[in-house]
Amino acid sequence: MEQTRTTHSRRSFLKSSLLAGGGLMISFSWLPKAGQANTPHHPVAPEAWNELTGYVRIYPDNSITILNPNPEFGQNVMTSLPMMVAEELEADWKKIVVEMGPHDSTKLGAQFTGGSNSVRMYWRPLREAGAAARQMLLQAAAESWSVPIEELTTRAAIIYHEKTGKSGTYGSFASKAATLPVPKGMKLKAPKDFKVVRNSQKNVEGIKIVSGQPLFGIDYKVDGMLIAMIQHPPAFGMKLKSFDATQTLKMPGIKDVFTLKLYEEGFEQGGFDTRSFNDLLVVVGNTTWEVMNARKKLIVDWVPAGDTKDTFGGRGTKREVTVPGALESTTAQLAKMEEYAQKPAQQLRKDGDPETAFKNAAQIIERTYNAPFLAHNCMEPMNFFAHVTAEKALLAGPLQAPGWSEPTLAKLLQLPAEKIEIQMTRMGGGFGRRAYGHYLYEVALIAKKVQAPVKLIYTREDDMTYGIYRPMYTATYRAALDANKKLIAFHVKGGGIPEHAIHANRFPAGAVDNYLAEGWQIPSNITIGAFRAPRSNFNAAAEQSFLDELAEAMGKDPIDFRLELLQKVKEKPVGRNNEYDVDRYTGILKLVKEKSGWGKPENNKYNRGVAAYFCHNSYAAHVVDIVMRNNRPYVERVYSAIDCGIVINPDAATNMVEGAVIDGIGNAFYGKLSHKDGAAEQSNFHNYRMIRHSEAPAKIEVHFVQNDIDPTGLGEPPFPPVFGAVANALYKLNKKRHYNQPYLNNPLQSGTVTNNKKPF
Repeated sequence: MEQTRTTHSRRSFLKSSLLAGGGLMISFSWLPKAGQANTPHHPVAPEAWNELTGYVRIYPDNSITILNPNPEFGQNVMTSLPMMVAEELEADWKKIVVEMGPHDSTKLGAQFTGGSNSVRMYWRPLREAGAAARQMLLQAAAESWSVPIEELTTRAAIIYHEKTGKSGTYGSFASKAATLPVPKGMKLKAPKDFKVVRNSQKNVEGIKIVSGQPLFGIDYKVDGMLIAMIQHPPAFGMKLKSFDATQTLKMPGIKDVFTLKLYEEGFEQGGFDTRSFNDLLVVVGNTTWEVMNARKKLIVDWVPAGDTKDTFGGRGTKREVTVPGALESTTAQLAKMEEYAQKPAQQLRKDGDPETAFKNAAQIIERTYNAPFLAHNCMEPMNFFAHVTAEKALLAGPLQAPGWSEPTLAKLLQLPAEKIEIQMTRMGGGFGRRAYGHYLYEVALIAKKVQAPVKLIYTREDDMTYGIYRPMYTATYRAALDANKKLIAFHVKGGGIPEHAIHANRFPAGAVDNYLAEGWQIPSNITIGAFRAPRSNFNAAAEQSFLDELAEAMGKDPIDFRLELLQKVKEKPVGRNNEYDVDRYTGILKLVKEKSGWGKPENNKYNRGVAAYFCHNSYAAHVVDIVMRNNRPYVERVYSAIDCGIVINPDAATNMVEGAVIDGIGNAFYGKLSHKDGAAEQSNFHNYRMIRHSEAPAKIEVHFVQNDIDPTGLGEPPFPPVFGAVANALYKLNKKRHYNQPYLNNPLQSGTVTNNKKPF
């Protein structure tokens, strides 16, 4: 058993009787206010746990309810997090009822779903909570039976005393347990003793989902609820001048048309706040269909917005950001990125003397990679409900970070946080899009204005043209080889609109004596945000494509080349800030090599590509097998190797990897959002290509490294290396390297290979 010290008090347990017949409710207080001391996209688990993570409710009839504290958008935390409680509680999982917990900024912290951090962040706190509840129930039984607590055992929510043959349910001791002191120290199970964790459990909401029960924000409704939609400018860099709603107000079911400002001038936004357009032109009516049709009758005059300023606060600082007002176009953006790529950039890391190494190189290989903006395209349209009065506010809908949105909401509504209730519904997709609470703020202000319950709904076109995209990226990779084709220097210089994607301390940093990483960025009024494995999804694509091409130039097998570099890091690492664990990185490469039958003759009929990457504390590698089908490349098979530590729910984890693989293939082949004069050129699925059911691989084989490392990320890590593996497999198919995403919709752009001594 694993001994761990808890840091909670009797007061923090907040024990209370339940129902008239007694019972035990334990609220456990080890969850962090995550992200308050960390960057928004990558919160890490703090050492100290603050108020309340959720509740274990034990009733006299021995029924047990576990409340899930984190928002759910398909990653299955509604099942995996309660599993960890049930494991230490020694409860019968089949009889557990799981409910979504309430939002409470004070007791539950940020309740942030993102950064592949849910399981990692909750791993010890939720187990401690289950162990504490079990210990209190054991103590109650020991006192009731007048037997030593050490002689008691538990199984499936029943306590046994073998010497006397006595047994009793948790429910029968719940009331007495509620009167006992909280135990000071907890014993947690060793992984070898797990009975619930590491065993596949069905999604607790599966039946509800397939039977169409109202779980999602779009399902939420109350009597008298109105529908609101926003007419936003046709292009980034424009704003509202005037409007005529005469015909709109004549349409059936329409209640009002008005304008609002999202943020007043000088308003101090929080770390996850954003806005695409500040002036809101709102149409409110009885039904979605009526509002959609009435909105088309608006006559609006839009004008250039010019440069604007945003004010951001946090961590005791305040800063102003100037947002350019240009009407941006993709062709001009590409040209501007090429221009910036030639300018000096910010040095992110430097090892050795790369300038001299490149000067003395026998061969220099240089390649540039580009990727466009991407839209999240959540299958559930963006929506949120609000009912705001002078005294309080109720909001309900799909949101990844309610705790981070609440402070801004309180300021906008001029209400104290305790007067605001946010109910979290299941989300129909997210991966970053629903981490930004602007649509929550919009509906709150609309509801306050109309003094009625309102649901704000975005159409698909609204969402796809409104922003919060994956940024537009570019990166140039250079490698210097000596006369013996030995790698002597490595240089990456990357930029983007409006951020770069370079992770300077990740592989192959630490493996090359002379190494340089640089970054630059171009401001833009096109709003961006986290997109499944932010920055990593492009960085992995470019890096892993370049490593394959470099291996070929050096006459090495792609997997063996990566393993050689990792072996060098293990034996003689360069630098001190290497983020990755060499053994874990090596492990996934060896596992995927074995499981895919890499190099075996029977697989020669496939065009095979490999890629591996570390992000969000986990390691993922894929081998992709491409064939031609109906005159188009088709990914027929994928072999995946994942090291994410202890896997809580194997079937659900496998499903998550399979989803990441399909998502990655679709974005690599087709994903692209472009702009012309500030306007998005894609607005719905008729011109924004998504992968189709028939294009999904016939086989995805997922293998997890078996170890006892505490769980790390899983929702995001499998996604980034898919891009590189697809690009490398396509090269085997057509002998052409792919430098621009999407691979099937862009002309190929060759890099340059030089054998002369090119100036650094």
